[in-house]
Amino acid sequence: MGNCCVAPPRNPEDQNKGKRKKKPNPFSVDYGVNHFAGGNGGSHKLTVLTNPTGCEIGLQYELGRELGRGEFGITHLCTDKVTGEKFACKSISKKKLRTAIDIEDVRREVQIMRHLPKHQNIVSLKDTFEDDNAVHLVMELCEGGELFDRIVARGHYTERAAAVVTKTIVEVVQMCHKQGVMHRDLKPENFLFGNKKENAPLKAIDFGLSVFFKPGERFNEIVGSPYYMAPEVLKRNYGPEVDVWSAGVILYILLCGVPPFWAETEQGVAQAIIRSVIDFKRDPWPKVSDNAKDLVRKMLDPDPKRRLTAQGVLDHPWLQNVKKAPNVSLGETVRARLKQFSVMNKLKKRALRVIAEHLSVEEVAGIKEGFEKMDTGNKGKINIDELRVGLHKLGHQIADADLQILMEAGDADNDGYLDCREFVAISVHLRRMGDDEEHLRKAFDFFDQNLSGYIEIEELRSTLADEIDENSEEVINAIINDVDTDKDGRISYDEFAAMMKAGTDWRKASRQYSRERFNSLSLNLMRDGSLQLKQ
Repeated sequence: MGNCCVAPPRNPEDQNKGKRKKKPNPFSVDYGVNHFAGGNGGSHKLTVLTNPTGCEIGLQYELGRELGRGEFGITHLCTDKVTGEKFACKSISKKKLRTAIDIEDVRREVQIMRHLPKHQNIVSLKDTFEDDNAVHLVMELCEGGELFDRIVARGHYTERAAAVVTKTIVEVVQMCHKQGVMHRDLKPENFLFGNKKENAPLKAIDFGLSVFFKPGERFNEIVGSPYYMAPEVLKRNYGPEVDVWSAGVILYILLCGVPPFWAETEQGVAQAIIRSVIDFKRDPWPKVSDNAKDLVRKMLDPDPKRRLTAQGVLDHPWLQNVKKAPNVSLGETVRARLKQFSVMNKLKKRALRVIAEHLSVEEVAGIKEGFEKMDTGNKGKINIDELRVGLHKLGHQIADADLQILMEAGDADNDGYLDCREFVAISVHLRRMGDDEEHLRKAFDFFDQNLSGYIEIEELRSTLADEIDENSEEVINAIINDVDTDKDGRISYDEFAAMMKAGTDWRKASRQYSRERFNSLSLNLMRDGSLQLKQ
């Protein structure tokens, strides 16, 4: 629950309706229907925090532009009215705190951030406020961007750079464990650089799933993000060793650009984690040092008793001699793969705009009229709150997670607002393009420049030239690969249509389940390592 610009959870769609029952998701959790009534109009006012700084945040701070949005909170730029110092303020709506577990999570996050000693690699909590509608957490502002974005921007990435980042992450883990805190949700998105300088400190920014633990204490909640979960989390019997596993997954990604345990489905990811087979054959592993690979193996040991502790990782020769780690580039392939973690699906975003440009005059006029109704201040643009209210008035009941996806898809200039042109693209998406063959075909034809019936790599490179930089050849290839389901090296109309109707891509899946807990399913681990899920 930090101050990062959190990408929204995707809205999974059943792609095989009517064919067969969808397998249960091993990562998901069902709270059931026992909602906590304290914050939803009950007779008592909901009180979340103990000893907040105050009740009215506006007396001390001025809230500015939106920085990010998560499941529970919205983060804004926050300025101290006296000193002018900039912070990040996350406001958590009490309406979103539907269960006692939700409320306890917020309380615990604040307790943990107050409990942890000041550390250069952990975002600090400045103040807390609570009013009738929300809890406000004023935190250190991290303006340097996400971990992978910085790596990609450098244009040159080495094993030594990966070692420096890993050392920092594990030092955070070590400090947390010494303080009796288990993080439970270590992933690249939860690390931001403090500022835009070259030597900016890397900071852990989210302790929303963290818990206090005592030596020997075991936990059984399935929490965290699928790609980074340790096998014992899936077995519902774990301790602080899970943080070292997650850090090991990050290290693997830093060195080769893809997760070590990956599959097309959550079920497949779970199976891969349980098997714990690590691939050191693909590029660039042959040129990665033996010391680095040895550390990866020991951090990703499926047996938590054999797995290195945080101190053991820091004592490993590869991190003991960071300055001696190879400073040779791991290659453009790795950098491009990392970029895939931090860019949207450019093809889909561009297609939305193409379809919008082909709407008839009458269609556009109707959409513009809807936009003008939402733009109550006549600013020529609307924010996500105005979009939510406006769509409700127009009869669209959109979940917050889906609304954020729509906002992100339409906000072409990434300024946090939709202008009229961008709103037209949103409206196109709401029309369920799978039911609009004519518009979808026009979008496909835009990319299929030679009218061959396929979108080929050269055509994708040409049509997306204004969307991605000139060094993104691997990104182009990866987009083709994501959409090209029959793997013939090109995108057919059916594949294009399926992509347009699908949710966000797998790179955002790790954000999808980060707040879910106890599943109504019991997880049976078979002796052969396969998974069987039962009600």
